[in-house]
Amino acid sequence: MAFKIPLAWLQLAQQKVRFLVAVAGIAFIVLLMFVQLGFQDALYSSATAVHQSLRGDLFLVSSQYKSLTSAQSFSRTRLFQALGFDGVESVSPIYVQFAKLKNPETGEKYSIYVIGIDPGRNVLNIPEVDQNLDKLKIPDVMLFDRLSRPEFGPIAANFEKSDKEQVIEIFPFNALTGYRVRVGGLFSLGPSFGVDGSLLVSDSTFFRIDPNSRTSEMIDMGVVTLKPGVDAEAVLAHLRAELPDDVQIFTHQGFIDFEKNYWSIRTPIGFILNLMLTMASVVGVVIVYQILYSNIATQFVAYATLKAIGYANNYLLIVVFQQALILAILSYIPGFAFSLGLYDFAMKATNLPIRMTFNNALIVLVSTVLMCITSGTLAINKLRSADPADIF
Repeated sequence: MAFKIPLAWLQLAQQKVRFLVAVAGIAFIVLLMFVQLGFQDALYSSATAVHQSLRGDLFLVSSQYKSLTSAQSFSRTRLFQALGFDGVESVSPIYVQFAKLKNPETGEKYSIYVIGIDPGRNVLNIPEVDQNLDKLKIPDVMLFDRLSRPEFGPIAANFEKSDKEQVIEIFPFNALTGYRVRVGGLFSLGPSFGVDGSLLVSDSTFFRIDPNSRTSEMIDMGVVTLKPGVDAEAVLAHLRAELPDDVQIFTHQGFIDFEKNYWSIRTPIGFILNLMLTMASVVGVVIVYQILYSNIATQFVAYATLKAIGYANNYLLIVVFQQALILAILSYIPGFAFSLGLYDFAMKATNLPIRMTFNNALIVLVSTVLMCITSGTLAINKLRSADPADIF
């Protein structure tokens, strides 16, 4: 039986310390790949959390729009023009801006994302918002994101354990005086790489918080709801052809993809995460190559002996590939296990959605196997030169 695995295993296990060090080194590379993919997924998922929660079919933004955290306003007239197109059932404006929330305990001010909507038509597909929508109709009432980072203070905890009204101060940027709003409820959205926390208010309260920022005629996003059975792509094409070029129009998935592309391609964090994932793979190939090359060098006489008694190069090459596969599988298991603990720790520390997914687990497994096989391919050049004469 020429193609048995035991020879590959016995050669690896012959020097137990070297073998364990090799597995630990590759497992660390596996852990790095999991970390990069986990943070990359968290980046995209958190950056598009608002987009994914939107309730609508088509979305209008300014032609200067890059991302929701740096949104550019455009005329609400464009949204009303869209209402006149065949197949459009309703339209709703959304207003967004950054302000500063004063921590009720420490008095420190921290940047928070303020979302203003028409409380008569909920455009967010979040159950807690549906349940508390009537509260937003009351002036100066806000809903606070319970998943916001802890620097804003125990606003969510105080609301849940006490019936006492909480009054929070919101400061427009560069303003010395704040505007008081009451906490009317909680919702769950979560922070992102660009947003530490969010609060939701009615459009009228939004403009009372910062009356000098702009008028209600300038909106940040327009939500278009189509009539049942209408072809969204056909209406999209019609709107793009007829509306002026000072707006961009997207389907729901197209809007999400646009935001992902911005964070992936146009931001330093997206570039760095992609670069680090590539570097982890390259370093992994180098490490495994060194391990396999060293093992071949140590067993060089043994390989020459096998050639002398009639074993072909192909058999010896298969042994090396089997060693690469063994290293890949045995290293993946601890790397996967440690990544689960690291994900949990990072998610609790940052409130970012850093979770293990089946796709990431499969991607890293395949990448680890390919990394080890590639290293084996590079290492077999020394094996090809094994000469039976070397044993004499």
